[in-house]
Amino acid sequence: MQNILGKPQLQQPDPVKSPSADSAEVSIQVSFDSLIAKALETSNADSDAVQKTKELLLSGQLETPENIRAAAENILKFGI
Repeated sequence: MQNILGKPQLQQPDPVKSPSADSAEVSIQVSFDSLIAKALETSNADSDAVQKTKELLLSGQLETPENIRAAAENILKFGI
């Protein structure tokens, strides 16, 4: 059968006779344990850093002229 443009349609191979149907079955095993453990470590480290930063902010230790200037420069450079 021809399509609307008058070109013959490409024949699709019979799935039963295709080479992949006769090929050996492939099995892949993936272990995500190490990735999950690393993500959990990063999450804990991040939450520890956030907690430490909160403590420094509350104590006023981060409010130095140098830190304020660096923050302003970073806002201009990277945006908010």
